[in-house]
Amino acid sequence: MSAENPLPSHEAGASANAGPPSAEPQEEGREVAAAAAGRTPLDRAADAAEELYRLRDTFFPRDPAEKTAALRAHAHAALAHLDALPLEQRKSPQQRGLYEFLRGKILDVFPDYHKEAEDHLSKAVKLNPSLVDAWLCLGNCIWKKGDLAAAKNCFLLALSKGTNRKILCQLSMLERSMAQGSEDQALLVEESIKHAKEAVMLDITDGNSWYNLGNAYLISFFVGGSWDHTKLHHSVKAYQNAEKDKTMILNPDLYYNFATADRYLENYERALRGFEAAALKDPGLGADTEVQKIISLLDKIENAMKGQLRSKRLASLVSSLSNVKVKTSHKKATIRILSEGLNKGVAVLGKIVLLIKHDNVAPLYYLTCDLDQSYFILSVYGLRNDAIKEGDRVVLFEPYYRILDTSWKEKVHL
Repeated sequence: MSAENPLPSHEAGASANAGPPSAEPQEEGREVAAAAAGRTPLDRAADAAEELYRLRDTFFPRDPAEKTAALRAHAHAALAHLDALPLEQRKSPQQRGLYEFLRGKILDVFPDYHKEAEDHLSKAVKLNPSLVDAWLCLGNCIWKKGDLAAAKNCFLLALSKGTNRKILCQLSMLERSMAQGSEDQALLVEESIKHAKEAVMLDITDGNSWYNLGNAYLISFFVGGSWDHTKLHHSVKAYQNAEKDKTMILNPDLYYNFATADRYLENYERALRGFEAAALKDPGLGADTEVQKIISLLDKIENAMKGQLRSKRLASLVSSLSNVKVKTSHKKATIRILSEGLNKGVAVLGKIVLLIKHDNVAPLYYLTCDLDQSYFILSVYGLRNDAIKEGDRVVLFEPYYRILDTSWKEKVHL
């Protein structure tokens, strides 16, 4: 999963739609020029800051140095607008607060902590405590230097001015970051889900809020021991809702994290498409490596099924299964009679033939054979690698059965 960072969430700006052609283009041009002339340097600086963050969130060249250079150039231009602001236009606390906020926001666009940015943002909230966006930027800035408690305090102070989905999303992200290595890990992740849901309820059409909720559920899956599929299904549903917001197509992390959830649900074909899309949007994410990992796993599974033991040795291998007693009301079954989906009231006896090693946390994969000497792949969630060993006998109560059929680049994996 791609790491979450203390930067503000991806919120790509929507481009303005062009209106119908004007019958009087010269008059229209004069009106636009007049409107532009009426804008103050502070207005132009605010526009430049928005454009700067749009660049940060949507520009992903193969060479990271190219992005850094572009951000520096745009930041320099944005600061020039602020420098052009006459002193008489930044005398009141409100004007001065906005000036300090924009200066701090522009300086904080880079991934590393910038003390000068914190200084300007701190001045902004002192001059105008009701400037919610300044609290948001200050929290993000302090987060970068590792003071998570102070960052959370900034977000909570911002929320005390009124509910705000951007603040709730950042608070949700921060709580997931605070959960790492914490004794209250599960509690913090639940708080993260709670705040993510609150953000969604403020605007159910906002893709970034849905994306943040999907991330919260995905982290919850790992924190809970990597076995609860319900968390993954909630995550996938949230990502699907995020995709409905057209601005989110510019966010490579959405595709990466969506593909990660699909991978752990063993929806490998969709995961491959997602990782490929993420790699095209941001080559630096390493999503192409994840594609190769899935292909390698599918090849290993396919080769394990093809390399089946000869019948005499297999008969010897599974002979001990007939002695296993199932002390429940479950009926003994073999893989051939299972239906796709959940099979209630039955138990499949199996012999572990081979652990299929791969790079993912879950599931664990085992080549297994049953009483009919039929091979199948057993996938197991929530166990350590050494919990089941080759040669062990297993009883699978109410197994969930599915046929793994993945097609990728003109190759079919069965």
